[in-house]
Formats: sequence, structure tokens, C-alpha cells
Amino acid sequence: MLSFQVHLKPGLPVSEQIFFAVKKAIVSGEIKPGDKFPSVRQISQELKINPNTSHKVVAALVNAGLIQIIPGVGSVVLALPESSEREKAELLEEDLEKLVVEAKRLGLDLEEVSGNLAKHWNRLKVKKGGKV
Repeated sequence: MLSFQVHLKPGLPVSEQIFFAVKKAIVSGEIKPGDKFPSVRQISQELKINPNTSHKVVAALVNAGLIQIIPGVGSVVLALPESSEREKAELLEEDLEKLVVEAKRLGLDLEEVSGNLAKHWNRLKVKKGGKV
């Protein structure tokens, strides 16, 4: 059984959906630093996806500094890296722009978007400073 949940949706790249699901699980504390991460084979079998897609996800997680592959041990989850406030803001810039564009396309106002953002923030139990 995988240590994260993902509900694959059509129209979005599978690898991006899985990457986001893992990142969400790490940020929310479902997966903790030091936890063993599933192998490429296990991910592909559990999610019934191509092993190349699983490999792409694992490679992206390694490149993002979220997991580390240790020979003879396997993949383990790393602690989230500390970043400056400017670096954190830059990381979110593109995603925030996408959110604003999509919200405007749907005709949502700022209060609706803010309310939904607060609901999701609280659901993930993120405390001040981004710590879980």
C-alpha cells in the first residue's frame, strides 16, 4: 500500500498529479522525514501506470529534494528544506497566478477564493511558518 493517496484525473499529466499528491502528503505530515518511500515498481503496480511514469515521478521528487535514494536501502523521505521568505514567495508565484486566472475564468470573487484557500489551509493543519 502506498504512503500517499492520489486520485488520477483525466486531462492532467499523471506524473504531475502523483508528484503533487506526494508533496501534499509530505507537507501535511502523512509522510514524515525518514519514512521509506515506495519503489518505482510498487508505484507503477499500485497505481496501474507505466513504470517509466513512476520513474519520472521518483526522479522529479529526488530533483526537488523531497526524497533521497540510498543504495541498499531504497528511497527515503527527506526533511523539507528551509528557505528564505523571498524564495518561498518565488516558488508560489506561478501557482498563485494560475489560481487567480482560473478563479477569474470561473467568475469567482476574491472572498470566495480566500474562503476556499482558508478551508484547504486548515484542512492540511499547516501552522505558522509552514511547519506541520
